[in-house]
Amino acid sequence: MTDPVPSPAQPAVSGADSGADEGDAAALLSRLRLIEDRPLESRAAAFAQVHDELQSRLDSGDNPRLHA
Repeated sequence: MTDPVPSPAQPAVSGADSGADEGDAAALLSRLRLIEDRPLESRAAAFAQVHDELQSRLDSGDNPRLHA
């Protein structure tokens, strides 16, 4: 059974964008799980890289829901 309440990594979406957003969320979760499996010393750098990429994506306006 799945949790009906969306987490920050799985935002609630509706409409035509939901398929792409679900794929993005699944890819992000997979990536975060891989990072969690790394040795402690390398996790911070990997999480910082994810943060930088997400921040860049937000800053570029590549999220159509923010402009709707």
